[in-house]
Amino acid sequence: MNAPSSPYRSGFACFVGRPNAGKSTLTNALVGTKVAITSDRPQTTRHTVRGIVHRPDAQLVLVDTPGLHKPRTLLGERLNDLVRSTWAEVDVIGFCVPADQKLGPGDKFIAKELAGIKKSTPKVALVTKTDLVDSKRLAEQLIAIQQLGAELGIEWAEIIPVSAVGDSQVTLVADLLTKLLPEGMPLYPDGDLTDEPELIMVAELIREAALEGVRDELPHSLAVVVEEMIPREDRPADRPLLDIHANVYIERQSQKAIVIGAKGARLKHVGTTARKQIEALLGTPVYLDLHVKVAKDWQRDPKQLRKLGF
Repeated sequence: MNAPSSPYRSGFACFVGRPNAGKSTLTNALVGTKVAITSDRPQTTRHTVRGIVHRPDAQLVLVDTPGLHKPRTLLGERLNDLVRSTWAEVDVIGFCVPADQKLGPGDKFIAKELAGIKKSTPKVALVTKTDLVDSKRLAEQLIAIQQLGAELGIEWAEIIPVSAVGDSQVTLVADLLTKLLPEGMPLYPDGDLTDEPELIMVAELIREAALEGVRDELPHSLAVVVEEMIPREDRPADRPLLDIHANVYIERQSQKAIVIGAKGARLKHVGTTARKQIEALLGTPVYLDLHVKVAKDWQRDPKQLRKLGF
């Protein structure tokens, strides 16, 4: 008698954690390609990006949310609302905690929020960035997370150390998350890696390039809107060119010089970096036209937030 094959499973998993806990990097590692922007700056993610992991026995849809944080602006409040609404809809939640930092008030704040979610939603603790610590520090962090769960009444379905950069245990994370999904048919066509619109992904790649190397206070003030993406007319079929026109918005006139740089050098570098990423994403040559504009105090202005897609 042959053993019955395992049932096909499909569903949504959500990574949560304080800003810069490695959620986007882990999402990209699991999907196998870049679907979420990453940065060494906290609070980089502003949209829930869905990455789709296709397996013979399952389809795992990863929802990458912004980091939950103490909001100082209307934008911050809206990002937190986005996180909580996502938690209520997924099949499993992954709580990301970096191995190289002790559990802090931010981690405990999020864990308390998780404790309030219905117990039927499995919760997995993911200790990220294990490549940055030795075995002793890693063991201490694993024990600390176990104790935090016990204090708050959270029964972790799994506690998994992982390094997305070092590709350590990424497959194990996919295995364990998949086992916690409900039985069901595929949710997306085979081959789809994300359901994020191309326009949004292009804007995010531009913003990622603009975030690198700027002052600490600037990332929160940066927003990118792609105004149009149109194929260049009168181009031969074997030499297509996609024209992309985008605006980089900042909050104050004084920030404009930071983004543009001396004689436009910094903005040129941003354009070159973003264009290469966009061409890899879309699979076609791109002409990228960038402009820097001031949208005064847009993070606190409901009208401006709507205009910028929040």
